[in-house]
Amino acid sequence: MTERLADIAAKLVAGHKGLLAADESSATIKKRFDVIGLESTADSRRDYREMLFRAEGMRDYISGVILYDETIRQTARDGTPLVEIIKAAGAIPGIKVDAGAKALAGFPGEKVTEGLDGLRERLAEYYELGARFSKWRAVIEIGPKMPSYGALLANCHALARYAALCQEAGIVPIVEPEVIMDGGASHDAETCYKVTEWTLKSLYEQLYYADVDLEGTILKPSMVIAGQKSPTQISAQETAIETVKVLKACVPTAVPGIAFLSGGQSDEQATEHLSRMNALGGLPWKLTFSYGRALQAAALQAWDGKDANVATGQRAFTHRARMNALAAAGTWAAALEKQAA
Repeated sequence: MTERLADIAAKLVAGHKGLLAADESSATIKKRFDVIGLESTADSRRDYREMLFRAEGMRDYISGVILYDETIRQTARDGTPLVEIIKAAGAIPGIKVDAGAKALAGFPGEKVTEGLDGLRERLAEYYELGARFSKWRAVIEIGPKMPSYGALLANCHALARYAALCQEAGIVPIVEPEVIMDGGASHDAETCYKVTEWTLKSLYEQLYYADVDLEGTILKPSMVIAGQKSPTQISAQETAIETVKVLKACVPTAVPGIAFLSGGQSDEQATEHLSRMNALGGLPWKLTFSYGRALQAAALQAWDGKDANVATGQRAFTHRARMNALAAAGTWAAALEKQAA
């Protein structure tokens, strides 16, 4: 019997577990490998991700893994498909399906995510490869006269079309409208709130028009936080309060869970903000994490591309996963960061 989309979505946000975003493109992972002086090859990328997927923290703290097209097809050194390693850890395999954000014609400085052409056929293949959820990221820029209505509508419409195609294929769509933190000095927290509110309301309008079943979706938003270049920053508690406020104003209660992206925050910032949100209580949805760099950075440095360091890298990953699982329960504390994994 085919599993219900709502059941898959519920599992992805259950038990204070969260998502490991291991869907870096080949170009992005090359940049990360460059930092540790490791050549990016199919084998080195496989070895790195196998190290993460076999970590103890997978079973305890990770509900699902977002994969890249290359990775969902790869096998471990011993010949086991990486998808089967993920399943053996009790996690659900997922897949990134967008083709990246490209310049939007007529809207200088703004982008629209591409990848809808041929998506129905790709989703059918990914289902056969084991994927049961997927991800599509839209990029929302803050700047002079940005975002424009045209760019916002184009991105939210694409997210809705993607989500409808996923559900047709028996795959849970994660919808990711990321409000980028790179805006200029005028990108303060108040501006971020307003843009986030506009974005989320536009998104759920388009999802409604596309007849998407919200119980079979997950939202992956950014947090309400001042841009990196803003002279006016807000506290972690204010970030938690404002983010929950905008979510309550915009996100229907039919959505089973919200899995945040880290969006350029430091590891501990992303963890603290999530924990403070959950500590507020009274939330109609599960709030958890869907972190990439904020889950992997310490593990990558500890591993350093060396077989001898696999266990060290896995301990670093498990520690960060545990910290974020505590944050999903609202019980993280800074003192815990000093403990060994």
